[in-house]
Parts: sequence; C-alpha cells; structure tokens
Amino acid sequence: MNLLREIYGGLKSLLIGLWITIGQFFKSAVTVRYPHQALKIPLRYRGHIELVGDPARGKPLCFVCKLCERACPSDCISVEGVKLEGDRRKSVTTYKLDFTKCSLCGSCVEVCREGAIRFSRDYNLAGLTKEEFLMDLVQRFQAQQAGAKSEARGAKPEVLAGPKAKPAEAAEPKPEGPLAGAAANGGSAP
Repeated sequence: MNLLREIYGGLKSLLIGLWITIGQFFKSAVTVRYPHQALKIPLRYRGHIELVGDPARGKPLCFVCKLCERACPSDCISVEGVKLEGDRRKSVTTYKLDFTKCSLCGSCVEVCREGAIRFSRDYNLAGLTKEEFLMDLVQRFQAQQAGAKSEARGAKPEVLAGPKAKPAEAAEPKPEGPLAGAAANGGSAP
C-alpha cells in the first residue's frame, strides 16, 4: 500500500512538472540578445555623472563652486576653472572624475545648486585599463557638443568617432551540440 502511494505521488509530481514545462514551451522568449537588442533603461538609472550645458552659451553650467568635490565621500571628483574676461563667474576648465572610485551615491548631483551635473544614461562602460575610467567631463561635454552640431548639419556621428571595428564573423552565434537543429529552427532549448 505504501509503495502504491509513492508511485502515485511520483507520477502526480511528474505530470505537474510536464504540464508547467509544456505551458512555458509555447510562451514567447524573454531573453534579450544583448548586442543586437537592448532593454529600455529606467528613468531613474544612475550612470556616471556628466556636465549639463547652458543652451544660450553652449558651455557647461558649472561655475566651479566645488560643492560636488567636497560632498563626494569617495573623493573621486576634481574641479578646476578660471574666470574669463567678460564673464561674471568662473568657467570650468577641467572636471576630472575617477569612475573607479565612484560609488554612484548621488551626493554630488544633489548638492549642485545650479543643476550643472546629472547622471548620464551610459550603461555600457567596459575597459581593460584603469585609465579608461579616468574621465575629463569637460572634454566629454565638448565632444557631445561637436557631435550634436555635426548631426544638426547632417553629418553622421560615426564620421567624428572614426571607423569602428567590425566583428570578423557574423554577429549571430552559431549553435553547436545536439540541440543545434532545434535552436536553428526557432525552437527553445532548456
């Protein structure tokens, strides 16, 4: 009698598992094939900080008050500037960010009373050396301005950035192994 109960319980759990598997088999895939597709970035996403421009002057709003530098608990911000002739305030000349130290806490953005810095929407930051994460935000701002001006004139942004390396093989990876035929025909593999 005990053996029959175990067999019944095992068959019941097997059928429940198969029913769930069959139900999932016919649903659409939720996998995003990253380099070719991207997820929508949430509005509150925090990337590295970037300078905000003044549309009237075409320069950053930052006037080198250094509140962000003092508020940063990671000590990853360094700001320098000079007062140009005819300007009421200082103009930022260098705004260095050591992104290897940054904890993305947001203290610098919160303390900036002019709204001169904000979080960027860049999420694809990858590098092989530490120097790639030492950023001069003034240079990045100027490059963004130059890119925006060239787009307004009709030039493509790739022309400014130079040629990008193309992968040697097709971007779509070729499936291998015993499930290669099912994956190639659009089926899903466990």
